[in-house]
Amino acid sequence: MHNTFCANGDTAYGDLTRYPLNVEIGAPVIGFTWDGFAAFLSRRADDIIELTRDHLVVVLVSVALATIIGVGLGILVRDRRIARTSVLTAAAVAITIPSLALLALLSPILGLGWLPTVVALVFYSLLPVVRNTVVGLREVPVSVLESARGMGLGPTRILLTVQLPIAWPVIMTGIRVAAQLTVGIAAIAAYVAGPGLGEYIFKGLSSLGSKNALNYALTGTIAVILLALLLDGILLLISRLTTSRGLRV
Repeated sequence: MHNTFCANGDTAYGDLTRYPLNVEIGAPVIGFTWDGFAAFLSRRADDIIELTRDHLVVVLVSVALATIIGVGLGILVRDRRIARTSVLTAAAVAITIPSLALLALLSPILGLGWLPTVVALVFYSLLPVVRNTVVGLREVPVSVLESARGMGLGPTRILLTVQLPIAWPVIMTGIRVAAQLTVGIAAIAAYVAGPGLGEYIFKGLSSLGSKNALNYALTGTIAVILLALLLDGILLLISRLTTSRGLRV
């Protein structure tokens, strides 16, 4: 693999060998102070904002794709027992694959950067979306469905006007879980030169014991946590605004 250089001259690394952890266990953290950390944030504010933006974009793209695929799959298999069991089992097994292993498998096929990152994030996001879609749709009361049929509604109209609105809060919960998974796993995508805050985390881990090692690692970690909280709050608000008033808890 070749080095990829960022605008600020730093290297975007494509594998862990570019982050050699050659520092002895227990080595002291050199030169870390909170004043120094504040100065570090001030000096690199533009870089941090750019990485945070890229992290958010790749998460939003991946969750959007996973929502489209997952909700579609959930609708297709909800009333088919064998297909439903097969899809949910496959998604549950898939999510147990270590993210580093999956990224390592994808990089020779898809290269480095955005494409393997998005594919991996969609892969991990599918389980909560599919599972919650199936659960939400199947929990719609039979009496409600019979009333809709009695009013002359066809299967498609029942799905769109009755089942999906009632199942929507459960589906949104799955999307929120998928978003939290994606924010965390996106940081590991720095392993394949993926976009986002993982670049700072890996850079800090690779230079343990140096002056700015903890600054890099702390910045990346704190930014990921704050981004996860912000995104969850936004999705929670969207869920409340898009849920029928009678279904709000």
